[in-house]
Amino acid sequence: MAFDGIVVANLVYELNQHILNSKINKIAQPENDELLFTLKGADGQHRLAMSASASLPFLYLTKQNKPSPMTAPNFCMVLRKHIANGRITRIYQPGLERIIHFEIEHLDDLGDLCHKILTIELMGKHSNIIFCKEDGTIIDSIKHVSAQVSSVREVLPGRSYFIPDTAHKENPLLTTPDTFQNAVLNKPESICKAIYGSYTGISPAIANEICYRAGIDGDFPTASLTEDERLHLFHHFDWFMADIREHHFSPNIVYNGKEPIDFAAVSCTKYEGYTTERYDLISEVLESYYASKNSYTRIRQKSSDLRRIVSTALERNRKKYTLQEKQLKDTEKREKYRVYGELLNTYGYGLEEGAKQLEALNYYTNEMITIPLDEQLSASENAKKYFDRYNKLKRTYEALTELILETRDEIDHLESIATALTIAVSEDDLVQIREELAEFGYIRKKRGDKKAKVKSKPFHYVSSDGFHMYVGKNNYQNDELTFHFATGNDWWFHAKGMPGSHVIVKTEGEELPDRTFEEAGRLAGYYSKGRENEKVEIDYLQKKHVKKPNQSAPGFVVYYTNYSLTIHPDISGIEQLS
Repeated sequence: MAFDGIVVANLVYELNQHILNSKINKIAQPENDELLFTLKGADGQHRLAMSASASLPFLYLTKQNKPSPMTAPNFCMVLRKHIANGRITRIYQPGLERIIHFEIEHLDDLGDLCHKILTIELMGKHSNIIFCKEDGTIIDSIKHVSAQVSSVREVLPGRSYFIPDTAHKENPLLTTPDTFQNAVLNKPESICKAIYGSYTGISPAIANEICYRAGIDGDFPTASLTEDERLHLFHHFDWFMADIREHHFSPNIVYNGKEPIDFAAVSCTKYEGYTTERYDLISEVLESYYASKNSYTRIRQKSSDLRRIVSTALERNRKKYTLQEKQLKDTEKREKYRVYGELLNTYGYGLEEGAKQLEALNYYTNEMITIPLDEQLSASENAKKYFDRYNKLKRTYEALTELILETRDEIDHLESIATALTIAVSEDDLVQIREELAEFGYIRKKRGDKKAKVKSKPFHYVSSDGFHMYVGKNNYQNDELTFHFATGNDWWFHAKGMPGSHVIVKTEGEELPDRTFEEAGRLAGYYSKGRENEKVEIDYLQKKHVKKPNQSAPGFVVYYTNYSLTIHPDISGIEQLS
């Protein structure tokens, strides 16, 4: 879910439990839009991280420290000047807004007691960290917003701080049956949209969750609800908000395999079939989620140039393949021209001069056919003309048949590289992919470039029965695992008919239990192009039956006898060693 008002409410409750009345010991600004406070309180030291990043804004308690620049940025210096050694006296959230106010008590240069307010707004691309005087006058902000940037509100030193009320939404914590009726049920739109569009701090995901709990389809229009359904929906909405008011939170992260897909401060009943990991603190959820999400985001940014190269090459080859297939289809009439030529040589001796066609018996099918003729040419010349067409189309057919196979192989190769880019989890994983693209001419090698040192290793899992399973991250690793690492009686797994990783299960001379076959199949399905599918068919056989064609691209194999199983590509519960 988004960093919505529910998550912020959970976070404010947690911060009040742990850092209220803490002393600000250190202030750092490790990134342009990020702050890290070191706090000391009655229960020890805490670190508070906050970010106004447009893509991933956050705020949470953490044990991790981050290196800071040698010279502190201006905003950091302003904070140090005013509130270093200050004490946090109040932490609160206005309504259910995605905003947290920290009231800080400190001594000024004359030793007088003063109060300041540090506000973090967690609003996507509009996120900001704003430092104000007690009366709301802005001292400075981590992002300056001028009138040229926003016509709604300027965020500049000297301006007054206020929360824009552009959407005119209601506070969901104070709702009543009448306000729910007027704010939601009377709107001519879908139920889900009416809920999140009417109340502040409620994301579309939370609105869907409320509808799901009520057993109502959130995509249905509000007008479709009966009176009983309207009352039922309000009760679920009110029960949900009662949990928020009474601080009944259940922080969790929802995973699709190993990748985090969502987080929430409440239980998400709509995520059936996914893995949910529960935490004691919302800060732990946010730190874990953003660390994982940052990892996936970072690797996708690092691989963007490679993905663009592969995507462009794939698009070009798919267009070429379509054109070649069309040209190949045009050669299907070649046999007709050959028959025309043969029949003209057989029956053309009696053809009248200037004839436009010849009716003849096709002795291949024993049917009469009509052969169009060029009236300016003799029968033998017309026959030669048809044989020339036949030979030209025959040469085209033979050339295209070979070219189509080459283009299909190139598409398969590029799709396997695209899948490897999806699987990559670190910069080291990209090194071999870049090498492969360079080797096959998709990337130009610079003169003097040395071969990069390979640090990436295959994924290493262990089955529930104790068998070691290895998963190639790219084509080079697939080749290495299958033809150099695996022995003849080890088992080999691969998703059927699609690009994906080779999975090797080391048998050590023992017979594999059914559960290990199933877990290895799940790995092969997850690390393939079909990882988002509900079901994936997996081919498996002993390694000794897997062969590599001569001059084939890395990672490509052939086999003629195999077993098959169909699995759901979910690898949760399979222990990963590295």
